[in-house]
Amino acid sequence: MQKRYDRTMTRRSLLSTTAALAATPLAAANRLPIKKGVLVSMMPEKLTYREKLQMAKDVGFDAVEGQTLEDPAEVDALRKASEQTGMKIHSVMNMAHWNYPLSSPDPSAVERSMKGMETSLENAAAWGADTVLLVPAVVNDTVRYADAYARSVVQIKKLIPKAEKLKVKICIENVWNKFLLSPMEFAQYVDGFQSPYVAAYFDVGNILLYGYPQDWIRTLGKRIAKVHFKDFKNQSNALIKKRVPEFVDLREGDLNWKEVHKAFGEIGYQSYATVELQRGDAKYLREVSNRVDLILNGE
Repeated sequence: MQKRYDRTMTRRSLLSTTAALAATPLAAANRLPIKKGVLVSMMPEKLTYREKLQMAKDVGFDAVEGQTLEDPAEVDALRKASEQTGMKIHSVMNMAHWNYPLSSPDPSAVERSMKGMETSLENAAAWGADTVLLVPAVVNDTVRYADAYARSVVQIKKLIPKAEKLKVKICIENVWNKFLLSPMEFAQYVDGFQSPYVAAYFDVGNILLYGYPQDWIRTLGKRIAKVHFKDFKNQSNALIKKRVPEFVDLREGDLNWKEVHKAFGEIGYQSYATVELQRGDAKYLREVSNRVDLILNGE
């Protein structure tokens, strides 16, 4: 799930990234067979869908991740943009699950959440995407952990037949929702559905608040269908100062990218890694793309 942060890549950081790419002639030997994705919402807002997808392609990405669209005309416009540019839409980020979680005690909220997922699955099928991202539940002061678990399982089971029919996987994502707080529980949760159409959408940055992404990657293994890339800086005294932990540019936070690279190699992950960062222009997006290259190269 996307977290916004206000940060501009400096000229120094851009030059250092370019230099690092140029100085790694053996990088191809260590490169992970992972494809590069970018959220469609990271492109300048004023552009048409065709212009957004063309920009993503021009700066070095292999595919985009879309977001739930209810308007049939918009759905068709994005589909046509994909066909015209040759830019694949590999996944859909469901947009209803946070405000209207499946774990809500309010039946009307659950109904809206289910409708959002059904629309997202239909979007994915229309665009040729094979996954939909779902935040399964939110634990808060009015929703107990056990209830969040039970309620979300019941609703996701209802979605599986549609996912199977459309051949689109429901991918459970880890976010700051106080739910699925260990890699073993996350694995157990996914396995409990006993369906190839329920998998994990693993976010390497989100997990740094309470774990180590390389550990989660090795535990989840083949359950991981898609991945989000972002970086995160957690001050050691953040709780004392009551500061909000900060998302930062890729390779500038606390994430141990070399260990993440090693873990992905060990589990044989070969699908998409999609960057989930702030919106920006072509220069900024090219820099992000270059940083993903360094990560995939093991730099």
